[in-house]
Amino acid sequence: MENILVCPEKPGNTLKKMIKSANSEGFFKEYYHNYQNIDYQNKRILFAVELENSGINIELYRLIRKMRKEKNRPLENSVAGILIHSNNELYTRSQARDLIFSCNMMGCSFSGNPITEATGELKNFINYEKFFDMSLEKACMKNCEELSKRVLRYDIKKIKHPKILVLHSSNSKISNTYMLWNLVKENLGNADIKEIHIGKEQIIDCKGCSFKTCTHYGLQNNCYYGGIMVEEIYPSILETDYLILLCPNYNDSITANVSAAINRLTALYRKTPFYDKSLFAVIVSGHSGSDILAKQLISGLNINKTFKLPKEFALMETANYPKDILKVDNIEEKAKKFAQNILN
Repeated sequence: MENILVCPEKPGNTLKKMIKSANSEGFFKEYYHNYQNIDYQNKRILFAVELENSGINIELYRLIRKMRKEKNRPLENSVAGILIHSNNELYTRSQARDLIFSCNMMGCSFSGNPITEATGELKNFINYEKFFDMSLEKACMKNCEELSKRVLRYDIKKIKHPKILVLHSSNSKISNTYMLWNLVKENLGNADIKEIHIGKEQIIDCKGCSFKTCTHYGLQNNCYYGGIMVEEIYPSILETDYLILLCPNYNDSITANVSAAINRLTALYRKTPFYDKSLFAVIVSGHSGSDILAKQLISGLNINKTFKLPKEFALMETANYPKDILKVDNIEEKAKKFAQNILN
């Protein structure tokens, strides 16, 4: 696979330093012009994105639009990471998340923690300064180096008999999301599947313990608040290869119980990052907005908790009344295709 670094629009001084750190060994061929004409399939890619004060990068949008027009999956079998800089404290995470989602739907995979973001005063690296005695700029540049290594090392592996953990809080009798999952499950062959239902009385949301307290419990595969997270979900996460979340759209957000489970993974993550585990999702909206939930999962689990993001990680459909999902055109074929994507 060819390694390329693509920088739409002129980079500012901070982004130039980030690019230099990420490509210090020259493994990536850098493109500042003519990137519109590159074949982006089967590549290892670093996107370098300058947002300035506007919060957008027009040339990047033009590139995404052109790729979508030309091919069905213009990033098929590619792996990417993102260097992104803003002159203020806003936009870097949301714009990186949008780019990850767009590229993922076009066939691109992402390693866990696939971005290095630099906000205006590098305040997002304050924890490095506090806990690792490292200047904000040095922390940023170190993160750039580590990101490029993750992109270069990313390996798309097929597991013959994967262990799959499914987390949900759906009513299995009337939930369109759960019905769609059942259609997917029928096509997962010899996979070892474990489902955990998170009921409303079973889970307490994260209360924001101190870093020291959270780390103390995490080192014991534990959490101060215990319960189903410690007794069932933590051990299952450690054993699984693939995590699948079933997410009906509630007010353009994932359900409160699933959100609480994601928040509570922080303690376990302190000891055991999840770089070797892949994230998938089944998302159903009554009207629209499935992409919003997909992006929430990208932020919470791919960027923050380091789960790998395989290409086309989310199956997203629209169904309002109970059993409407079964009336969606070609839904069984869509479910079968998604199951094959998981197994591959």
